[in-house]
Amino acid sequence: MTIQLPDASGALRAYEPRQEPLAVTTGSPFTSRTVFSAAHVVADPFADVSPDSPAAVDWDATLAFRRHLWSHGLGVAEAMDTAQRGMGLDWAGAAELIRRSAAEAKAVGGRIACGVGTDQLTGPASLAEVRAAYEEQLALVEQSGAQAILMASRALAAAASGPEDYLEVYGRLLRQSAEPVVLHWLGPMFDPALEGYWGSSDLDAATDTFLEVISAHPDKVDGIKVSLLDARREVDLRRRLPDGVRCYTGDDFNYPELIAGDEQGFSHALLGIFDPLGPLAAEAVRVLDTGDVAGFRALLDPTVELSRHLFQTPTRFYKTGVVFLAWLAGHQSHFTMVGGLQSARSLPHFARAYELADGLGLFPDPKLAQERMKNLLSLYGVNQ
Repeated sequence: MTIQLPDASGALRAYEPRQEPLAVTTGSPFTSRTVFSAAHVVADPFADVSPDSPAAVDWDATLAFRRHLWSHGLGVAEAMDTAQRGMGLDWAGAAELIRRSAAEAKAVGGRIACGVGTDQLTGPASLAEVRAAYEEQLALVEQSGAQAILMASRALAAAASGPEDYLEVYGRLLRQSAEPVVLHWLGPMFDPALEGYWGSSDLDAATDTFLEVISAHPDKVDGIKVSLLDARREVDLRRRLPDGVRCYTGDDFNYPELIAGDEQGFSHALLGIFDPLGPLAAEAVRVLDTGDVAGFRALLDPTVELSRHLFQTPTRFYKTGVVFLAWLAGHQSHFTMVGGLQSARSLPHFARAYELADGLGLFPDPKLAQERMKNLLSLYGVNQ
């Protein structure tokens, strides 16, 4: 029952897959933490498109995956970076995704929050055009009945001349938002175009501006989502938030310790890694709900090696590993991505992702995952 997997040097070695998945069950809503999984989109593999074409989405499979996440008690963070916003999914596709997913959430009673950005702008833009783009997307999300996540904007990063421009744009958006929003700080490791966000490449100065935005409108900020892959900085920022404003960790390297927290507080979660980890992550949070921090860490700490592997540099290509694992797990019938992004990682990367995920018991049908992994290997000329 072994499978030959290539390592980083290209040499083959025997791996023996596990025979049974991890035993997890669906259950009641979480009580101690609010947890969102950012969710990927499933491409339509039969669409006649090129990498430059608008995204062709398999809507049935895409919505089925969201129902999978909701069934385990997770909220869905929709139309975010994990859904390939700006890396294959354009605004027209994202808008349709928001409308469909929000309607599905309402039908099944699932929690949903949706990304609000400025990606309908495809060239240089003025600050007024950036504001208008944000406002258009905010209106669509609010009309859909979903909570809004104000995403970092490439267009704003390019147009802003300093911190005051961020204060003005975000202040205007927060004043007009109907309900409290989540502010998203996505670091340049996820998107190089966001270097210097909040008006400075000095993270201390940027943090001060970020906190100034929040402190001016605390009643309009449900929380912040921090994706800087720096646990110490997140904890320091978390401790400086106004009362009632949550910190949603977006740190896919250090999430167990940040969610567990310390004597001064904890982070909630909005994570791309919870796309493949959904059932296991939900199981861990339910353990945490009982006050069993050690049990929570025992379940979630072993997943960090997989997460760090998927999010290794260049971090922005982590979506390829996420979709790869969804295919192996049987959530979709193919390994094709919008924009052709399935080509963004190497065969040794996929082999290690398979081995780590299998070791965690993430595949509901380990035999199916093994057969699909063998099929992929054969395409690269690896015969078993």
